[in-house]
Amino acid sequence: MPDPTTEIILHNYPQSPVAEKVRVAFGIKQLTWRDVEIPRLPPKPMLTTLTGGYRRTPVMQIGADIYCDSQCILRELERRHPTPTFMPTSEAGLMWCLSRYTDGDLFSLAVKIVLGSAGDNLPSEFAEDRGRLYIGKDWAEGLKRANEQLPHLVAQMRAPLSWMNSQLSDGRSFLLGSDPAVIDAQMYHLIWFIRGRWTGGPEMLSEFPDLIRWEENVRTLGHGASQVMRAQDAIDRAKNTEPASEIGVAPHDPQDLQVNTLVSVSPDVEGGEQPVEGKVRYADAETIAIVRTSDEVGTVCVHFPRTGYRIAIA
Repeated sequence: MPDPTTEIILHNYPQSPVAEKVRVAFGIKQLTWRDVEIPRLPPKPMLTTLTGGYRRTPVMQIGADIYCDSQCILRELERRHPTPTFMPTSEAGLMWCLSRYTDGDLFSLAVKIVLGSAGDNLPSEFAEDRGRLYIGKDWAEGLKRANEQLPHLVAQMRAPLSWMNSQLSDGRSFLLGSDPAVIDAQMYHLIWFIRGRWTGGPEMLSEFPDLIRWEENVRTLGHGASQVMRAQDAIDRAKNTEPASEIGVAPHDPQDLQVNTLVSVSPDVEGGEQPVEGKVRYADAETIAIVRTSDEVGTVCVHFPRTGYRIAIA
């Protein structure tokens, strides 16, 4: 029987590009995990019960520790399962810095291409939800501009794709050499998204043969081994275990956080999302972890990245 305090549970849905990034990461490390499928659109009551309000995809759960955002998830996977490593070269810091581009501006560009190309064919509910999430409160105007400026947006995407193609032109299997790295998962989810969700994606990608060869290499890594799990069973898992993560605050915290400081955490964008409230359990330059208690899940520790998230002291 798997150990309930260490078994990986991923709350996700099949069409999510960010979840695909994490699923590829599972493939790099050949991990076994439990698959809880969540709705594509809010409300997501079983997920937000665990997280305290966070609704983005994916969320990783290990016992009563809940990891939000792929930044946080990937770092925790490397910490718990260091072999094979996500960092086969010595440029770990540069890879994390580059991930702010792949997860930020480049992902935003891919979203605008996919949503903008759909035009009026995009279901109104989905358009409003994703538009608000990724474009902001003026999402309707933003989607209209994306549709009108689609050739410009595609031109902006071709340059990074050409850079990747050049990086791979020496015949290497993965972006850093013969071994897959976390940057492969971080770049691959964008290619997967563009190819699968934009009708013009396959044609545009066809001009980059080394990129296509790499894409197939990453796809061949698979997603590890998964088994379906019910959402209620995941909630019960949290309720029947205790948070096991580290306690403490690293020196020089710019917000003067302390263990048990009451805070709220939310993405640093105007996406209309509910902040998550709790007491600080751990904080350093990369991570903030807060403890919260409810009748439904008992005591859980919810982990977020510091980068890209706003912490407000209550």
